Amino acid sequence: MKSEIITVGKRGTIVIPASLRKRLGVNEGDLLISTEHGNGILFTPAIAVPIEKYSLERKAEFLLSNAVNKTDYNAACEEVRNLGLDPKTVKHYKPEH
Repeated sequence: MKSEIITVGKRGTIVIPASLRKRLGVNEGDLLISTEHGNGILFTPAIAVPIEKYSLERKAEFLLSNAVNKTDYNAACEEVRNLGLDPKTVKHYKPEH
């Protein structure tokens, strides 16, 4: 393991030496997680994944469309009613009975 000196700049900025970035595959714009580790800081690669927030109607559609039989469909209808929605007003696929 090769050690290199890094200077902390204004506002806490640091520059990772090019040779180290290349060896570790760290590129401009990559995300890193910083973790306090013993007497130092550990940086590990991170990824950001977009999160889709579903409306109640979309959740109801999932519940109803994923039912596999009549019993499952009836339970899904009850869940949709618990969401405050009428299953008849939600676009979905009904399972074959």
